[in-house]
Amino acid sequence: MTTKETFTLSGENLLKKIKELIAEGNIRKITITDKSGKELMSFPMTLGLVGALLAPVLAAVGAMAALVSECNITVERNEPGQEAEGTKVP
Repeated sequence: MTTKETFTLSGENLLKKIKELIAEGNIRKITITDKSGKELMSFPMTLGLVGALLAPVLAAVGAMAALVSECNITVERNEPGQEAEGTKVP
């Protein structure tokens, strides 16, 4: 089971907030929408999305942040104790 949390912030703070959320580590999916609710970007936070694979996502978020004045970030989090997808050990 996952929980959802939504943040409203200005475009200039978007990249900083995304980096903070990624650092928390219990994120399943991040969706960015404009102030009217139109989805601009959505990406899953799988276990393998680190380092070099994360750089293009952050670059795209940074470019988008320059274009929007206000946006919403919806974060799907794993419940405490729940294993992330693809992390089960046989």
